[in-house]
Amino acid sequence: MQSAPTTAQKPEGAGFVAVNYIDCKPHYRERFECLFCSRARAIDRMPGFLGMHVLKDTKDEQPYLVVSYWKDQASFDAWVGSPEFLEGHKRGFEDLAEAKRRGEEPPMTSRFHTYAILTD
Repeated sequence: MQSAPTTAQKPEGAGFVAVNYIDCKPHYRERFECLFCSRARAIDRMPGFLGMHVLKDTKDEQPYLVVSYWKDQASFDAWVGSPEFLEGHKRGFEDLAEAKRRGEEPPMTSRFHTYAILTD
């Protein structure tokens, strides 16, 4: 039996990383996880996309982290402006719009930061 890796591995060729910090209201966490478990995989078709990790805090106290690995920043920028980006986020965007129509706070908020990989 092979043991699980103790650290996340950077995909070969990755030179750029985007980390999306996603805060979910407690009632929305299960839905958020469901969205990722059944994701559209549209990002997988993007040139320069090399992989992704979705990380959950073990104590449910910190935001989820969505760490995506890219060949370069140009590949990531192309993703953010693409139809695939809209396809991949469609259900989450619909949830946000529905909350707004009901006059509620959004069930999740998101912010991202980008990084160049300096070393392994």
